[in-house]
Amino acid sequence: MMLLKDVLLDTALDCLKMLPFLFAAFVLIEALEYYSSDFTARLLAGVGKAGPVVGAAAGCVPQCGFSVLASNLYAGGIISVGTLLSVFIATSDEAVLIILGNPGRGKDVLFLLLTKVIIAVIAGYVTDAFLSRRIAVQKKSGELCGGCGCEEEGGILRPALNHTVKIFIYLFIFTGLLNFCIEVFGIDELSKILLGNTIFQPAIAAVIGLIPNCAASVILTQLYLNGAISFASVIAGLCTGAGVGLVVLFKVNRHRGENLKILAVLTVVGILSGIVLELAGIFR
Repeated sequence: MMLLKDVLLDTALDCLKMLPFLFAAFVLIEALEYYSSDFTARLLAGVGKAGPVVGAAAGCVPQCGFSVLASNLYAGGIISVGTLLSVFIATSDEAVLIILGNPGRGKDVLFLLLTKVIIAVIAGYVTDAFLSRRIAVQKKSGELCGGCGCEEEGGILRPALNHTVKIFIYLFIFTGLLNFCIEVFGIDELSKILLGNTIFQPAIAAVIGLIPNCAASVILTQLYLNGAISFASVIAGLCTGAGVGLVVLFKVNRHRGENLKILAVLTVVGILSGIVLELAGIFR
């Protein structure tokens, strides 16, 4: 019982320290999304060959709104499959906010975003140049929005508070479980369970990242911050972690075979990126 109390106390303190950072960040993000979503849609629709670059930049914003927007734009025939993948790969959900909520780990955010943007841009252009004819189905320009639910919540503070509470709950649950496992097994044993220091760990992380929920980014980020998985593995998982963008793609794009091909390319890019970084020993 003493162990459980200590774990709960440490978990509560860790999560409460992040709370003001999370709320402030979500207020800012909701304000940007509320006032500039139409501008972003027009920007993505008119970028042409610069699509993967602009898509990667948009995906850096720490929430899955742009991946949802990109899914609708792609289903409507507005953006290319390479641009869609660049947004998906660059998206990190709440990972950036969680890392920023940990004092002294700010530089990790810069490395993470820079690495993901480079991967997203390369994957986007390669896909458009060599794979688009095998993946994409010709579409007519249509409706840009559908199924994202963004119109259901008015204002800024309420959705920001809802996001903050949801992420806080995820953080509390998973951080508590992780702290308990660390106390029982130790961080070295936990890393071994997740195939630490092998090229297979990024593959496991990439599969976790496919969970269509922000819980996946929470899990991967906390494992990384606690030293249970490598930088290469968290990159692999966050590259496949497109949040609810994948769910929206399967909902709004009626071409199921095309959706599965996009999912396959996304998974392969995540795994290969993680393995290359792991073999190169970057930021290990």
